[in-house]
Amino acid sequence: MTELGPVAWPPAPIRTERLLLRESDARDRAAFIELFASPEVHTYLGGPRPRDELERAVPELPGRRSGLFVIDLDGAMIGTITLDRRDAEHPGHVRPDAGEAELGYMFLPEAWGCGYAAEACAAALGWFADALPGEPVVLCTQTANDRSMRLAAKLGFTEVQRFEEWGAEQWFGMWSPVTPSG
Repeated sequence: MTELGPVAWPPAPIRTERLLLRESDARDRAAFIELFASPEVHTYLGGPRPRDELERAVPELPGRRSGLFVIDLDGAMIGTITLDRRDAEHPGHVRPDAGEAELGYMFLPEAWGCGYAAEACAAALGWFADALPGEPVVLCTQTANDRSMRLAAKLGFTEVQRFEEWGAEQWFGMWSPVTPSG
C-alpha cells in the first residue's frame, strides 16, 4: 500500500461521541497482537496469525504509519481503521490509473455490535473528505462477511462490482462525499 498523498500525518486526534481516533502508541501493542491473533477477526481475512509469531514480530510501537488510526474507547484500543491506496494489481478500481483510497477496519470481537465501527469509520471518512476533497474511497469485503456488508451499506458505499479473489466472492464498493448544494 502506498501513502495517501499530500496530507499531514498524524492528524489531530478525532473525537466522536464515544470514541477517539488517534495515532498508535506503546500501550496498544497487546491489542494489536490480539487483533491479528483473533480467529473471529480473521475469519474473512485469511485466518489468524500465531500468537507466538506476533509476540516476536509486533514492534514495541505498533501501527505507526500514515493512514492508520487506532480506535480508542475509554483509553483502550478496540480496533483500527486504515485509509491506504489500493494496489493496482488487485481487481476492483474506479480510476483508470488505480490507486484509489481504500477503507479498511478491524475491531476486537468484544467491540462488535455496539455501533463503534460505523461511528469510527464515519469519522475517518469525514476527515478524509476534508483532507482530500472530492476523492472517492473504495471498500472491498467478502460477500460472505454479513457484518462488513451491512457496515458498507450503513456508511453509504455503493456496489461497483463483484469478483473472485482469495478464493471467495468479493464485494467492491465506492463512497463519495456528499457536498451540500446551495
